[in-house]
Amino acid sequence: MTDTHCHLNDPEAFPNPVAAAAEAMESGVGRLVVVGVDSESSRLAVEIASVAEGVFATVGWHPTSADRYKPEDLQTIRDLASHPKCVAIGEIGYDFYWDNASRKQQDDCLADHLDLAAELGKPIVFHCRNAYPALLDALERRGAGPYLLHCFAGDKNDADRAVALGCLFGVDGPVTYKKADDLRAILRHIGLDKLVLETDAPWLSPVPFRGKPNHPKHLGHICQGVADALGCPASEVEKVTDANAARFFGI
Repeated sequence: MTDTHCHLNDPEAFPNPVAAAAEAMESGVGRLVVVGVDSESSRLAVEIASVAEGVFATVGWHPTSADRYKPEDLQTIRDLASHPKCVAIGEIGYDFYWDNASRKQQDDCLADHLDLAAELGKPIVFHCRNAYPALLDALERRGAGPYLLHCFAGDKNDADRAVALGCLFGVDGPVTYKKADDLRAILRHIGLDKLVLETDAPWLSPVPFRGKPNHPKHLGHICQGVADALGCPASEVEKVTDANAARFFGI
Protein backbone atom coordinates (compact mmCIF):
# COMPACT_ATOMS: atom_id res chain seq x y z
CA MET A 1 0.00 0.00 0.00
CA THR A 2 0.95 3.63 -0.49
CA ASP A 3 0.03 6.25 2.11
CA THR A 4 -0.32 9.18 -0.28
CA HIS A 5 -0.75 11.84 2.42
CA CYS A 6 0.79 11.95 5.88
CA HIS A 7 2.56 14.50 8.04
CA LEU A 8 5.63 12.79 9.43
CA ASN A 9 7.06 16.32 9.28
CA ASP A 10 4.94 17.26 12.32
CA PRO A 11 7.67 17.13 14.99
CA GLU A 12 5.26 16.98 17.93
CA ALA A 13 3.38 13.99 16.58
CA PHE A 14 6.41 12.26 15.05
CA PRO A 15 9.61 13.14 16.91
CA ASN A 16 11.34 10.26 15.08
CA PRO A 17 9.81 10.29 11.59
CA VAL A 18 12.18 7.72 10.15
CA ALA A 19 11.23 5.24 12.87
CA ALA A 20 7.54 6.00 12.25
CA ALA A 21 8.00 5.27 8.56
CA ALA A 22 9.71 1.98 9.37
CA GLU A 23 6.87 1.04 11.73
CA ALA A 24 4.35 1.71 8.96
CA MET A 25 6.30 -0.46 6.56
CA GLU A 26 6.25 -3.30 9.05
CA SER A 27 2.44 -3.00 8.89
CA GLY A 28 2.24 -3.37 5.12
CA VAL A 29 2.79 0.18 3.89
CA GLY A 30 5.32 0.12 1.09
CA ARG A 31 5.58 3.85 0.35
CA LEU A 32 4.69 7.09 2.12
CA VAL A 33 4.28 10.65 0.85
CA VAL A 34 5.04 13.36 3.41
CA VAL A 35 3.15 16.56 2.66
CA GLY A 36 4.30 20.12 3.13
CA VAL A 37 2.04 22.97 4.31
CA ASP A 38 4.52 25.87 4.28
CA SER A 39 8.20 26.43 3.55
CA GLU A 40 9.51 24.95 6.81
CA SER A 41 7.31 21.85 6.77
CA SER A 42 8.13 21.36 3.09
CA ARG A 43 11.82 21.50 3.92
CA LEU A 44 11.31 18.90 6.65
CA ALA A 45 9.32 16.69 4.25
CA VAL A 46 12.19 16.71 1.77
CA GLU A 47 14.74 16.07 4.54
CA ILE A 48 12.81 13.03 5.76
CA ALA A 49 12.38 11.70 2.22
CA SER A 50 16.08 12.13 1.54
CA VAL A 51 17.09 9.77 4.37
CA ALA A 52 14.21 7.28 4.48
CA GLU A 53 13.76 4.59 1.85
CA GLY A 54 10.27 4.45 0.39
CA VAL A 55 9.41 7.96 1.62
CA PHE A 56 8.66 10.83 -0.77
CA ALA A 57 7.73 14.51 -0.31
CA THR A 58 5.41 17.20 -1.60
CA VAL A 59 6.09 20.91 -1.15
CA GLY A 60 3.78 23.91 -1.00
CA TRP A 61 1.68 26.27 1.10
CA HIS A 62 -1.60 25.15 2.64
CA PRO A 63 -4.49 27.63 2.18
CA THR A 64 -4.85 28.14 5.94
CA SER A 65 -1.22 29.31 5.93
CA ALA A 66 -1.77 31.72 3.03
CA ASP A 67 -1.94 34.70 5.40
CA ARG A 68 1.79 34.20 6.00
CA TYR A 69 2.69 33.42 2.39
CA LYS A 70 4.72 35.98 0.44
CA PRO A 71 5.56 35.74 -3.28
CA GLU A 72 9.25 35.41 -2.45
CA ASP A 73 8.45 32.20 -0.55
CA LEU A 74 7.76 30.54 -3.88
CA GLN A 75 11.48 30.41 -4.65
CA THR A 76 12.02 28.20 -1.61
CA ILE A 77 9.27 25.87 -2.84
CA ARG A 78 10.80 25.87 -6.33
CA ASP A 79 14.22 24.95 -4.91
CA LEU A 80 12.80 22.16 -2.74
CA ALA A 81 10.78 20.82 -5.67
CA SER A 82 14.01 20.11 -7.54
CA HIS A 83 14.89 17.33 -5.09
CA PRO A 84 14.59 13.92 -6.80
CA LYS A 85 12.25 12.62 -4.09
CA CYS A 86 9.88 15.58 -4.30
CA VAL A 87 6.98 14.12 -6.28
CA ALA A 88 4.32 16.88 -6.29
CA ILE A 89 3.33 20.43 -5.40
CA GLY A 90 0.98 20.58 -2.43
CA GLU A 91 -0.92 20.64 -0.36
CA ILE A 92 -2.47 23.75 -1.85
CA GLY A 93 -6.03 24.87 -2.49
CA TYR A 94 -8.89 26.61 -0.68
CA ASP A 95 -10.23 26.41 2.85
CA PHE A 96 -13.39 28.38 3.58
CA TYR A 97 -14.02 26.62 6.91
CA TRP A 98 -11.24 28.38 8.82
CA ASP A 99 -10.81 32.15 8.53
CA ASN A 100 -7.02 32.23 8.89
CA ALA A 101 -6.50 33.68 5.42
CA SER A 102 -8.65 35.97 3.28
CA ARG A 103 -10.02 34.86 -0.08
CA LYS A 104 -7.52 37.11 -1.88
CA GLN A 105 -4.61 35.68 0.10
CA GLN A 106 -5.75 32.16 -0.80
CA ASP A 107 -6.31 33.15 -4.45
CA ASP A 108 -2.81 34.59 -4.77
CA CYS A 109 -1.12 31.66 -3.01
CA LEU A 110 -3.00 29.13 -5.12
CA ALA A 111 -2.30 30.91 -8.40
CA ASP A 112 1.43 31.09 -7.69
CA HIS A 113 1.59 27.37 -6.91
CA LEU A 114 -0.49 26.39 -9.92
CA ASP A 115 1.88 28.37 -12.13
CA LEU A 116 4.87 26.71 -10.48
CA ALA A 117 3.45 23.22 -10.95
CA ALA A 118 2.84 23.97 -14.63
CA GLU A 119 6.38 25.33 -14.99
CA LEU A 120 7.93 22.25 -13.37
CA GLY A 121 5.53 19.67 -14.81
CA LYS A 122 4.61 18.42 -11.34
CA PRO A 123 1.31 16.84 -10.26
CA ILE A 124 -0.66 18.73 -7.60
CA VAL A 125 -2.13 17.65 -4.26
CA PHE A 126 -5.10 19.79 -3.18
CA HIS A 127 -6.62 20.59 0.18
CA CYS A 128 -10.23 21.70 -0.15
CA ARG A 129 -12.66 22.35 2.67
CA ASN A 130 -16.09 23.95 2.19
CA ALA A 131 -14.75 25.27 -1.13
CA TYR A 132 -15.19 22.71 -3.91
CA PRO A 133 -17.08 25.01 -6.32
CA ALA A 134 -14.36 27.67 -6.06
CA LEU A 135 -11.51 25.19 -6.49
CA LEU A 136 -13.15 23.37 -9.38
CA ASP A 137 -13.91 26.69 -11.08
CA ALA A 138 -10.22 27.58 -10.84
CA LEU A 139 -9.09 24.21 -12.18
CA GLU A 140 -11.60 24.24 -15.04
CA ARG A 141 -10.12 27.55 -16.16
CA ARG A 142 -6.68 25.91 -16.16
CA GLY A 143 -7.59 22.56 -17.71
CA ALA A 144 -7.10 18.93 -16.75
CA GLY A 145 -4.66 17.55 -14.13
CA PRO A 146 -2.78 15.56 -12.88
CA TYR A 147 -4.64 16.53 -9.71
CA LEU A 148 -5.28 14.70 -6.43
CA LEU A 149 -8.09 15.87 -4.14
CA HIS A 150 -6.88 15.01 -0.66
CA CYS A 151 -9.55 13.69 1.74
CA PHE A 152 -12.37 14.21 -0.73
CA ALA A 153 -15.58 15.38 0.98
CA GLY A 154 -17.55 16.89 -1.86
CA ASP A 155 -20.93 15.90 -3.26
CA LYS A 156 -21.80 13.98 -6.44
CA ASN A 157 -21.71 17.09 -8.61
CA ASP A 158 -18.27 18.02 -7.25
CA ALA A 159 -17.09 14.47 -7.92
CA ASP A 160 -18.35 14.51 -11.50
CA ARG A 161 -16.63 17.84 -12.22
CA ALA A 162 -13.42 16.52 -10.70
CA VAL A 163 -13.56 13.30 -12.71
CA ALA A 164 -13.88 15.39 -15.88
CA LEU A 165 -10.64 17.14 -14.86
CA GLY A 166 -8.83 13.81 -14.47
CA CYS A 167 -8.62 14.01 -10.67
CA LEU A 168 -7.74 11.24 -8.27
CA PHE A 169 -9.53 11.17 -4.93
CA GLY A 170 -7.83 10.56 -1.58
CA VAL A 171 -9.68 8.41 0.96
CA ASP A 172 -8.96 8.70 4.68
CA GLY A 173 -10.22 7.50 8.04
CA PRO A 174 -13.76 8.89 7.64
CA VAL A 175 -14.58 6.03 5.23
CA THR A 176 -14.63 3.80 8.35
CA TYR A 177 -17.03 6.03 10.34
CA LYS A 178 -20.46 4.60 11.04
CA LYS A 179 -22.36 7.65 9.77
CA ALA A 180 -20.32 8.13 6.58
CA ASP A 181 -22.86 6.48 4.27
CA ASP A 182 -22.92 9.47 1.92
CA LEU A 183 -19.15 9.31 1.50
CA ARG A 184 -19.25 5.58 0.81
CA ALA A 185 -21.98 6.10 -1.81
CA ILE A 186 -19.89 8.76 -3.56
CA LEU A 187 -16.86 6.46 -3.57
CA ARG A 188 -18.95 3.79 -5.27
CA HIS A 189 -20.02 6.41 -7.82
CA ILE A 190 -16.42 7.47 -8.44
CA GLY A 191 -15.01 3.94 -8.74
CA LEU A 192 -11.87 2.27 -7.46
CA ASP A 193 -9.80 3.20 -10.51
CA LYS A 194 -9.78 6.85 -9.36
CA LEU A 195 -9.02 6.33 -5.66
CA VAL A 196 -5.87 6.41 -3.55
CA LEU A 197 -5.40 5.68 0.16
CA GLU A 198 -4.10 8.18 2.70
CA THR A 199 -4.00 8.57 6.47
CA ASP A 200 -3.44 12.33 6.91
CA ALA A 201 -1.61 11.20 10.06
CA PRO A 202 -1.58 12.41 12.79
CA TRP A 203 -5.19 13.40 12.00
CA LEU A 204 -8.36 11.61 10.83
CA SER A 205 -7.75 8.31 12.56
CA PRO A 206 -9.85 5.41 11.28
CA VAL A 207 -12.02 3.20 13.45
CA PRO A 208 -10.96 1.68 15.88
CA PHE A 209 -8.49 4.50 16.59
CA ARG A 210 -10.90 7.40 16.14
CA GLY A 211 -10.24 10.11 18.70
CA LYS A 212 -6.58 9.12 19.04
CA PRO A 213 -3.54 10.34 17.09
CA ASN A 214 -3.32 8.73 13.67
CA HIS A 215 -0.28 6.90 12.25
CA PRO A 216 0.59 5.65 8.75
CA LYS A 217 0.62 2.11 10.14
CA HIS A 218 -3.20 2.37 10.31
CA LEU A 219 -3.54 2.54 6.52
CA GLY A 220 -4.77 -1.04 6.34
CA HIS A 221 -7.93 -0.08 8.24
CA ILE A 222 -8.68 2.54 5.59
CA CYS A 223 -8.01 0.00 2.86
CA GLN A 224 -10.52 -2.35 4.47
CA GLY A 225 -13.02 0.49 4.81
CA VAL A 226 -12.80 1.16 1.08
CA ALA A 227 -13.16 -2.55 0.35
CA ASP A 228 -16.28 -2.70 2.51
CA ALA A 229 -17.73 0.39 0.82
CA LEU A 230 -17.13 -0.94 -2.68
CA GLY A 231 -17.90 -4.59 -1.98
CA CYS A 232 -14.60 -5.92 -3.23
CA PRO A 233 -11.59 -7.68 -1.64
CA ALA A 234 -9.12 -5.56 0.30
CA SER A 235 -6.36 -7.11 -1.81
CA GLU A 236 -7.91 -5.53 -4.91
CA VAL A 237 -8.15 -2.13 -3.22
CA GLU A 238 -4.52 -2.43 -2.17
CA LYS A 239 -3.38 -3.35 -5.68
CA VAL A 240 -5.38 -0.76 -7.61
CA THR A 241 -4.81 2.19 -5.27
CA ASP A 242 -1.09 1.43 -5.06
CA ALA A 243 -0.87 1.44 -8.87
CA ASN A 244 -2.87 4.69 -9.03
CA ALA A 245 -0.49 6.34 -6.57
CA ALA A 246 2.60 5.10 -8.40
CA ARG A 247 1.29 6.41 -11.71
CA PHE A 248 0.24 9.80 -10.29
CA PHE A 249 3.46 10.50 -8.43
CA GLY A 250 5.80 8.79 -10.91
CA ILE A 251 7.25 6.50 -8.22
